Amino acid sequence: MLSISEAVQIKIVTRHKVSEAEIHEAFANRDGGILEDTRAENKTMPPTLWFIAETYKGRLLKIVFIQDGTNTIIKTAYEPNREEIRIYDKYKD
Repeated sequence: MLSISEAVQIKIVTRHKVSEAEIHEAFANRDGGILEDTRAENKTMPPTLWFIAETYKGRLLKIVFIQDGTNTIIKTAYEPNREEIRIYDKYKD
């Protein structure tokens, strides 16, 4: 089950112009692996995970989330920068 808090929903819509439908599309279109954010300032329990995938319209999104049992809790979603794309392309397989 995909879960997005009201605060995150407001942030991704107003700041990043990403809809919940686009997040679902990115999950459906993901063709690479899921990476763990191991940076000290972003460490969480359960771990913060992320991937980059396209929406049905070809918009590239970075989806950041936590997997808590059967719940997928969205932390943020936005268009990735060049460095994030490079990292994902290097380690996604």
